[in-house]
Amino acid sequence: MRRGFFRMSVIILFVVAVFSSMTFAESPREITVSAAISLKNAFEEIGKIYESKVSGVKVFFNFGASGDLARQIEGGAPVDIFASAAQKDMDELDGKILVQSKIAANSIVLIVPAASKTSLSSFEGLNTNEIRKIAVGNPKTVPAGRYTDEVFSYYKLLPFIQDKLIFTENVRQVLDYVSRGEVDAGIVYATDAVAKEKEIRVVANAPEASHKPVVYPIAVIKGSKNEEAVKAFVSLVISSDGQNILEKYGFRKP
Repeated sequence: MRRGFFRMSVIILFVVAVFSSMTFAESPREITVSAAISLKNAFEEIGKIYESKVSGVKVFFNFGASGDLARQIEGGAPVDIFASAAQKDMDELDGKILVQSKIAANSIVLIVPAASKTSLSSFEGLNTNEIRKIAVGNPKTVPAGRYTDEVFSYYKLLPFIQDKLIFTENVRQVLDYVSRGEVDAGIVYATDAVAKEKEIRVVANAPEASHKPVVYPIAVIKGSKNEEAVKAFVSLVISSDGQNILEKYGFRKP
């Protein structure tokens, strides 16, 4: 009986070991993409196409303000790909990136709630008693906030509207504040305005001369354990299929 019990135990352990190794071998590989939140809709669609084309690889997205994402990577966060809404945030990771490409361009717009009765029609109009609250991205971490600062400087507005500014953690939060009517106006990317075009109105476009070009770079982070899968994602983004999706959501070619 003892011999039979011993044999059965060995068989059970062998089966468990084989099953465990099969489960591990068949478990999908994963890549993590940290991307500017303004890319959310486009990248999620690209991610679905990627998973349908690249067998056995799962894409996880981490969307947020580019400055915050860059600091996470600098701090050692396990990220394979970084897509920023500004070159500045990418440059700060110069020692941590392998491959870099420019994938899209955007523009800056002034928006108000769709139901607003305001007569606001220009950036200069922010300096009126009619406008009391203006939502903008925090320029310390949000590229859209830095572009907004440049627009304010271009129009020499900042000293007169400083007390009206409501700072947000990312550009989509600006969009939410405006769409819900919690502020009188906000400044976002043109692509964000498209995302909620029924809830907001674009009242002015910032001239290209008023701010640095809004260009989106993408890069592979050093130390990725799935280099082939990572490069395949970047290749898809810069391919005609990826570019068509970006254009679908309002982005322009860089």
